Amino acid sequence: MHRHSHGGNRAFWFMAGRGGRGFGPFGHGFRGGGRGGRGDMFRTGRMLGDGDLRLITLALLDEAPRHGYDIIKALEERSSGAYSPSPGVVYPTLTFLEEAGFATSASEGNKKVFSITDEGRDHLAESRATVDRVLDEIERFGRKMARAREWFDWQDDGHRPDPREREMPEGLRRLRHVRRRLRAALAEALDAGPEKRTEALEILEQAADALEALFRR
Repeated sequence: MHRHSHGGNRAFWFMAGRGGRGFGPFGHGFRGGGRGGRGDMFRTGRMLGDGDLRLITLALLDEAPRHGYDIIKALEERSSGAYSPSPGVVYPTLTFLEEAGFATSASEGNKKVFSITDEGRDHLAESRATVDRVLDEIERFGRKMARAREWFDWQDDGHRPDPREREMPEGLRRLRHVRRRLRAALAEALDAGPEKRTEALEILEQAADALEALFRR
């Protein structure tokens, strides 16, 4: 059965290097998922689950009182910019923690600053192993995405050699070469008719499925 992609033209423009925000499926955040194990976290491009985000937010409040924007910036920094939760996710999380008795809030100017309570510290202590594991995975994921951006976000026209390529391991040079070929093929697909474009999307989806399966093994 064929799968159909809504917004397929946008996907082509992004993968061809002509637009788009973020880095692949991870540009807007991530969440644990996959086969149920933590080793698959962040691989699916989903955001943190509510339970994990509440614990991580509580851990950040344990470091220092914070308002919502501080939480967002702290997670951006820990993930090297790979994860930036939206205010629409962070502020309800802070409200939940306050209503649960794990945090209190006080107004400072036009901001609402949250602090952890003793009950919140007790709850955090009970889940410290989970918190440490998730924070470690956020940081490792951020480092991985930063390396990927470093190697793959260079702009080139595919003709002039980049002197930095000489410093790359052979496997990374091959990846860049494959990326150039893929971008060229996608550029062709942008100008192709609907049938060829649909066929190209199916090829890409099959390749993506195969790669995801490879790295889950």
